[in-house]
Amino acid sequence: MIGVMNSVEAVITSIQGLSASSEDLSALHDLLRGAQDSLRAEPDVNFSTLDQLDASKHSLGYLYFLEVLTCGPVSKEKASYEIPIISRFINSCDAGQIRLASDKFVSLCKRLKDHVLELRDPLRGVGPLLTAVQKLQVSTKRLTALHPDLLQLCLQAKSYKSGFSILSDDIVEVDQPRDLFLYCYYGGMICIGLKRFQKALELLYNVVTAPMHQVNAIALEAYKKYILVSLIHNGQFTNSLPKCASTAAQRNFKTFSGPYIELGNCYNDGKIGELEALVVAKSTEFENDKNLGLVKQAVSSLYKRNILRLTQKYLTLSLQDIANMVQLGNAKEAEMHVLQMIQDGQIHALINQKDGMVRFLEDPEQYKSSAMIEVMDSVIQRTIGLSKNLLAMDESLSCDPLYLGKVGRERQRYDFGDDFDTVPQKFSM
Repeated sequence: MIGVMNSVEAVITSIQGLSASSEDLSALHDLLRGAQDSLRAEPDVNFSTLDQLDASKHSLGYLYFLEVLTCGPVSKEKASYEIPIISRFINSCDAGQIRLASDKFVSLCKRLKDHVLELRDPLRGVGPLLTAVQKLQVSTKRLTALHPDLLQLCLQAKSYKSGFSILSDDIVEVDQPRDLFLYCYYGGMICIGLKRFQKALELLYNVVTAPMHQVNAIALEAYKKYILVSLIHNGQFTNSLPKCASTAAQRNFKTFSGPYIELGNCYNDGKIGELEALVVAKSTEFENDKNLGLVKQAVSSLYKRNILRLTQKYLTLSLQDIANMVQLGNAKEAEMHVLQMIQDGQIHALINQKDGMVRFLEDPEQYKSSAMIEVMDSVIQRTIGLSKNLLAMDESLSCDPLYLGKVGRERQRYDFGDDFDTVPQKFSM
């Protein structure tokens, strides 16, 4: 026992002495990797051991001990005790040191997520995981293994703004395909919660069109929401998938999304009565998918779509005429819809309260204000940045001997017909 204790003390001493320079940290990392099995087997290693270390100065060694101390089955008592300890470490640790053992840091953060979910208090994990993502990321363009976990907690805590804060960066570097699927799926749901449907559609599109050999559950659920958000935001349903979608998606998505395809086709017909009847008939399927609320928003958007059509035909209409034409209950309902559309900037109109008449106006935006110029410049800069990233990735890929060898072998084995699904090896699910 004395020898084992001495070895633990030796590890502590090494951590204290080898945490200053990059060369020392490299040697310390090798030492910790060799000692981790003996640390796990040592029953006297406990949380008081951490008192000998400074989490901000000795982050690498602290991480190794903390991972050993927090392993094991999750329980409410264990979670309550460990959450503040892990959270404090995440907030104070040195980013450069924890990146040397990023797999252990990810494992620790996932343990924190499990703990807060065990206590049914996901909000407690949002702040620490947001900090963890920022410390783990070498670049804002890189997707980490913690992005999906953070977004999951934000969804469960309904902390949509916190989740949205990490969705503005354009991700171009991905290690694990599943992380990308979950990041875009959860991100799409957060944008739906904030009613930022354009961004939601962009993220869900990324899942639907991602390379895949076989349809996975995440992509299928994303496709269902993609249909509904398309109806809400664009006011139309396209029966065909984007051309860049994989062959597996083209063949199977429609088969497993029958009620949503029916809903989209019925929506395109523009008959509100038939659409509402279909929702009632298929409500069990929509509810089982937890999409019934989104379906109802899609139904509501059909009224707005039909009102929008009226603005293209008429200059003036009474609220009662609008109610009759788009099958609303009365003039009051029509007024509510028109007012909401004016507020959202979907139409430009004036309502005369005396006679109940609506006068439709032209878009007043002249696209020459400083605010609009800033918006346009931001979009242009983002497009230029994405273009540069794509060119750099294409150049890197065209020189990759593994990729070139794989393409060469496949050219000999396959004909490049319509059924060929070009999926890079590392994206295989």
